[in-house]
Amino acid sequence: MTIAEATKQRIEELCAERGLNFCKLATISGIPYTTIKSIIYSQSQNPGITTIKKICDGLDISITEFFDTPTFRNLEQEIK
Repeated sequence: MTIAEATKQRIEELCAERGLNFCKLATISGIPYTTIKSIIYSQSQNPGITTIKKICDGLDISITEFFDTPTFRNLEQEIK
């Protein structure tokens, strides 16, 4: 799994937990829906940390909470 896939999966999990669709997530995060859509549909292979931070703010979680999951902890190193 890549970082982009893990990010997509985490956003999907968080939205499902809160009963949010991606349009509502974009609204509460203050980012364009097209940005969320590009992450979810794997058009963005490198979502920026600022975008992730805005998503976290919209979901009222810390960036640590976003990344503190088994999926992120078990990612293989991409640069060797």
